[in-house]
Amino acid sequence: MRAVLIAGPTASGKSALAVKMAEAAGGVIVNADSMQVYDTLRILTARPTQPELERVPHHLYGHVPASTSYSAGQWLRDVGQLLDRPDVAGRLQVFVGGTGLYFRALTGGLSDMPAIPEGVRRHWRERLLNEGAEALHARLQLVDPETAATLDPTDSQRIVRALEVFEASGQSILQHQRARGEALIEPGEARRIVLMPDRDVLRQRIRDRFVSMVESGAIDEVRRLIASGLSPDLPVMKAIGVREIGAYLSGEATLDEAIERASIATRQYAKRQMTWFRNQLDDGWERRT
Repeated sequence: MRAVLIAGPTASGKSALAVKMAEAAGGVIVNADSMQVYDTLRILTARPTQPELERVPHHLYGHVPASTSYSAGQWLRDVGQLLDRPDVAGRLQVFVGGTGLYFRALTGGLSDMPAIPEGVRRHWRERLLNEGAEALHARLQLVDPETAATLDPTDSQRIVRALEVFEASGQSILQHQRARGEALIEPGEARRIVLMPDRDVLRQRIRDRFVSMVESGAIDEVRRLIASGLSPDLPVMKAIGVREIGAYLSGEATLDEAIERASIATRQYAKRQMTWFRNQLDDGWERRT
């Protein structure tokens, strides 16, 4: 067995399992979460703790500037370079995260997305400005309901991308993503685990974890991020908790209200993750609660 892949929704216990398995085998951990790549919001994105970092080598965490919009293709290239390193190549590699597309890219490559004509790109960007993300999400539900079900109605970047791809190709972006390319990790060479906790258990974990984040300094993280003046369209600015804590910092919400709103948003995100895992991961993945 060359690698272990551990997927699952947020707050499902992935990181603890990854540390346990990597430590037992003298392996390394590789991040497969699209928000934990950024060099800000260490607490709010639940990056590994210092004791965990000291127990096992961790890679591809916090290596991307917050001012950058990072893609699955860039992550796959970074993984390819990482796996060539002698300190990684000869050890068990434990990939862990909640970004399903990263796992798909890792085990099947990324398909060639259609070229988007500039007119199409400009059309959907202008509609986003004029109508907002939720209106475009409603449009996506009409033409590509499968993709719409995986996206938050406020996730403007991915909604517009899905609409662009559909208009340019006449096909769902999910169809393109399913097309198999060259794999860095062949599925047969890896043990694949997906954590699917009971919904009530996950609900409580999510709230408890967000409270712990607030107590550990998440408010100061968000304060510094807002003060940096980054574009609100960047992915890091859309991390769950940024808007909610921002409302608290501006006096538009109490702390209890911010915690509750962030917990609700996290539960909704976890639900979308679990839907993706159920529909997209084959029977070669071990299901655990």
